[in-house]
Amino acid sequence: MSYSDYSDDDVDERYNSSNLRSHTELKEKTDILDRYADKINLDVHTTHRITRDKALRATVDQVLDPRTLGFLEKIFNNGTLSRINGCVSTGKEANIYYGLNESTSEEFAVKIYKTSILVFKDRTRYVVGEHRFGEKQSKNPRQMVRNWAEKEYRNLKRLYSEPLIYSPKPIDLKENILVMQYLTRGNGDPSPKLRDYNFKDLESVIHYYHEMLILMRVLYQNCRLVHADLSEYNTIVHDENLYVFDVSQSVEPDHPMSIDFLRMDIKNVNDFFSRIKKINVYAERDIFKFVITPSNILFNNAEDFKELNQEGKKEFLLNYLNTLNLKSSDTDEFNDEVFRSLHLVSSLHSIDERDFSKFSNGDMDTLVDLVGSVKINDEDVEKDVNTDVSENEKVGNDSDYDSEVDRSDLSGEEQSQSKLKRFQDKEERKLHKQQVKENAREKRKSKMKKHLKKKLVNKGKK
Repeated sequence: MSYSDYSDDDVDERYNSSNLRSHTELKEKTDILDRYADKINLDVHTTHRITRDKALRATVDQVLDPRTLGFLEKIFNNGTLSRINGCVSTGKEANIYYGLNESTSEEFAVKIYKTSILVFKDRTRYVVGEHRFGEKQSKNPRQMVRNWAEKEYRNLKRLYSEPLIYSPKPIDLKENILVMQYLTRGNGDPSPKLRDYNFKDLESVIHYYHEMLILMRVLYQNCRLVHADLSEYNTIVHDENLYVFDVSQSVEPDHPMSIDFLRMDIKNVNDFFSRIKKINVYAERDIFKFVITPSNILFNNAEDFKELNQEGKKEFLLNYLNTLNLKSSDTDEFNDEVFRSLHLVSSLHSIDERDFSKFSNGDMDTLVDLVGSVKINDEDVEKDVNTDVSENEKVGNDSDYDSEVDRSDLSGEEQSQSKLKRFQDKEERKLHKQQVKENAREKRKSKMKKHLKKKLVNKGKK
């Protein structure tokens, strides 16, 4: 078929039909787009990306960002506060502001924790091992600060419920904002910290020293807490009473580092009263024993102590402190330094391998024995030293050990002869060496296996 076989009419008809078909399809697409125009996005698809303006995270005084201001607004709305008048103090973890309720004339301390610049970066060692917050650890700074604020709020409630301890009353908590009682002398003037308090005389200094020691004991025994940052900066003298605050880092006695924190608190208290206030203080070991020892062990008449009222208990504790000896020489200071460096045992998994046999035999009562006056015999010391020596070293140095034993048993003339190999019986040396190996083998039989010790340690943790 040639091109001449198609007429012009056929070409026009096919062209018109194709135009009609394309026009119809285009109209259908247009109708669909018009119908679903509000539901279809024809822009280029991009991955979702969160963009935040820096202004949303900008802070005033390192604490007041828009998010924190929102939580502060909730506290205003619930009627706790009506206004905030300036910053009272700043610290590494928070700023404290003066709050006022104008309708009731009540004054409050508003503690707002820093979220933008975390100067206090060593929070993990106070939280790791704390069973109350162990599962809430987070790398998110705001979440971490919220847990920190909650921890202080709960610790303050525990202190406030104890009659023997004076502490600010916790009022409210919103995220990283803690509202508590404001200790004031009137007209917004805060009560002085112990560091800035004007002591009347020497008796006043000694009184507050005893108050600090009793405070540590009541915290440990009744509130089950170790302050972990107790010093003259975290205590306030209000109405002649010693108030304690800043307990966000306080831990329970079960915490792995509670003993180290307690020794640090004792050192801080002793340093302030001995170096700054120039009074004689008690030995740190005696104070430590006073704090952690239960009443039924520390006092002979513990039953009488339980029946006393709050003032009677404080007087009883004060009388016990007066029976302790004050430090009076450089030897006492040296003993304090030794005590700070001791590895004290508070649980099964803290026991050293060489002490484990003593514990399993009932010869060591963990922390109580280590704190008490334990007399160590020379035989026990030698036994511990011998157990520290590796069995492999014993076997490897048999020949040197044999010759030393032989020389110690021989007289002076025999020792001079034993130095020559021709005077030594070869068969005798061989038997002696074999005997040493047998003794070492017997010792290994009575030694506790590592897998058994691990089971006991795990059982102790539970």
